[in-house]
Amino acid sequence: MKVKEKSKLTVTVDKRHIISIGERLYTESVELLRELVNNAYDADATEVHVELRPDKIVVRDNGTGMDLKGLKQYFIIGSDEKIVHSRSPRFGRVRIGQFGIGKFASLAAASRFEVITQQKKFAARVIFDKQEWQMIKNEWQLPLEILDPDPQRGDGTTVILTELTREFQEEDVEKKLIEGTPLRAPNFAVFLNGKRLYPRSLSGQRIPVLEGTKFGHITGEIVIVPLSQASMKDLGIEVKVKGVTVKHDLFGMETWGKVVSRIRGEINADFLPVTSDRSNFRTDSEEYQEFIKVMEKLVGIIKKILGKEADKREDRRASQAVREALKRIHRALALNPDLSPFGPIPYGEESQLGEGSGGVVENKKKTETDQPAGKLVSPTTNKKTDMPRKKRQRHPLVKKITPNALVRRVRLGPESVSVCLDHFGEDGPECFSEGNVIYINRDHPLYQRESRRTATYTMYMARLITQEIALMKETRSPRVAFNRQSKLLKDAFIDK
Repeated sequence: MKVKEKSKLTVTVDKRHIISIGERLYTESVELLRELVNNAYDADATEVHVELRPDKIVVRDNGTGMDLKGLKQYFIIGSDEKIVHSRSPRFGRVRIGQFGIGKFASLAAASRFEVITQQKKFAARVIFDKQEWQMIKNEWQLPLEILDPDPQRGDGTTVILTELTREFQEEDVEKKLIEGTPLRAPNFAVFLNGKRLYPRSLSGQRIPVLEGTKFGHITGEIVIVPLSQASMKDLGIEVKVKGVTVKHDLFGMETWGKVVSRIRGEINADFLPVTSDRSNFRTDSEEYQEFIKVMEKLVGIIKKILGKEADKREDRRASQAVREALKRIHRALALNPDLSPFGPIPYGEESQLGEGSGGVVENKKKTETDQPAGKLVSPTTNKKTDMPRKKRQRHPLVKKITPNALVRRVRLGPESVSVCLDHFGEDGPECFSEGNVIYINRDHPLYQRESRRTATYTMYMARLITQEIALMKETRSPRVAFNRQSKLLKDAFIDK
């Protein structure tokens, strides 16, 4: 097909799209205040004051302000000024702005906004009124007023929003500014209705993050907060670009259940490409894929730490359940000396419980000054008089399978009995005994189920221990052994 004629088409933009961009740029209108504060940060402000009033909102900073050229640049839609000059002139800050469209975000909450700026001997006011802008279709100009500089004001910019179309709650604004502005940056403070805002501080176990990629560094820290501080509100880790939170993300941890409410923290990755509304990342970018690899590695570390914490909590619960079970069984054996394979147990004698991890706790060594009552010492030789020595009582040897095996022992009359909770595999026996050592399998499905039931956990432990004690006493009839166990359990848990 031959070209018959060549011409050109003019690309135009309807003025209404400026308003549409402002009104629809952010999913939440409160984010426009974040954008205005970040503009002040880019302008090297050390203080930004945000005032919320019923009839207007004022954002005032002491940054470098703008001259006439800068003011014209400010109203260029889609300007790449902050990309070309990515660092601020005074403090060398990495500038947050990228797209040059955030200034119109004010239209998401107001029909009119004023920009008043001053730089040295230049001062001016620009007014954007939505109704006036829409009335004149072909005119792309805003009213500009040149003002007398105010020496007391100094350099800086003030944005005033009036004819508000949204109502802002101070609590919501505070939360958004704490998350969405670089409050940790030096020489930068943000005030809301006169109160200075500070970044949130979390207590708990901290995991520092410092990883290098070919695109840049990933820094920050993860905090595993105590259960008392856990909350299902604002779940996830804050992912920040240039000190500003873009989103909260769980990185696959949402399947972990309630424990995910304990995971908090901040991750900084300035190289991540963000969407124009700063609510997400370009997830198909190579930078984001590299970032996800690092976060998957970090999630694995978090999972291990939580697993160890869970083991410690379970150890405490198991130890308490075994201790209570042994105490009750000691009382039952004292009431039924004929059922004890260890000989008679004096009624009313307190059970002497010991504990250990990975084996039996050793007895403390006695010093020369720690002499038992009744031992006589010769005044001349300073030696003990000849008396029959007491036979040293030995505890049964516990064979541990894993280093973190939980061992508890009790003195039952003349003998010592040890209970060892260890891992013998899901298909291993629920419990068994060797000599005076009773082993309980923590991998057994029944143990796994009962360990989650606080109300019956002690009874479950007592059932296993009394089962083995009943089998220790010689018998040829299983029925007799079952009856012994039943009698011990009844006297252990039923108060007469």
